[in-house]
Amino acid sequence: MSDTQIGWMGVTASLILVAIAVGLSLWQQLQLTRSMLWSSARAAVQLLLVGFALRLVLDSKASVWWVWLWVVVMIVFAGFTIRSRAKEIPGIFLLGTISMLTVVVVSLSVIFGFHIFPMQGRTIVPLAGMMIGNSMTSCVLVGRRIVGEFSDKRDEVEARLALGLSSSDASRPYVRSALRTALIPQIESTKAVGLVFLPGAMTGLVLAGVDAVDAVTVQLAIMYLILGSVATSVTVMGLGLTRQLFSSDHRMKPIARASH
Repeated sequence: MSDTQIGWMGVTASLILVAIAVGLSLWQQLQLTRSMLWSSARAAVQLLLVGFALRLVLDSKASVWWVWLWVVVMIVFAGFTIRSRAKEIPGIFLLGTISMLTVVVVSLSVIFGFHIFPMQGRTIVPLAGMMIGNSMTSCVLVGRRIVGEFSDKRDEVEARLALGLSSSDASRPYVRSALRTALIPQIESTKAVGLVFLPGAMTGLVLAGVDAVDAVTVQLAIMYLILGSVATSVTVMGLGLTRQLFSSDHRMKPIARASH
């Protein structure tokens, strides 16, 4: 294990790669130098704060309630993050938070219910974080897609309503299209894993000296959980948003076009 503890000298040396990126930005006049430096510094501060906090939360003597409190904070923060990325979507904060909560409940129930991983602080926090992190982008995507579809094809939806279809039936083709669009990136990522890129969990385990096959089994379980989490989150977001876009008497509400 000591072979993979790079220490502060190793972290400092890795800044050479940031310097290369900054140099390329200056050379090509990309005007990204300040953004690169700020993102690098911000990442360092955030990760260090999280690292020290996790050291306290994951201490063997710490109460497990601190772990669950951390998960709750992640869910709420994810709701705020989703809202900041798609402010034009009605009720996005509540829908995003509910979607993330559903993802955590479903994912952790499967993980610990079937004893895939032991129920400990060191597994609860990182696994919940991975499920939430991978689901947020898909939630924003499906929300924007639904608003865009309903805005562009409002006449078609209202024509279907005029024919006597309920709001759920009238909107189903457009919701289905939005769900497919939001799920495809994760499906393609799952297809490419191992052949095109080595994912983070597997890479970390291999660098830590874990047997490659054991690392693969852990990564496979995580990839399957992520795919299920993304599918769960986009479904909750998609169906919840669709209900909000119609009145109780199946009339379509005015909606704003998603900005890009």
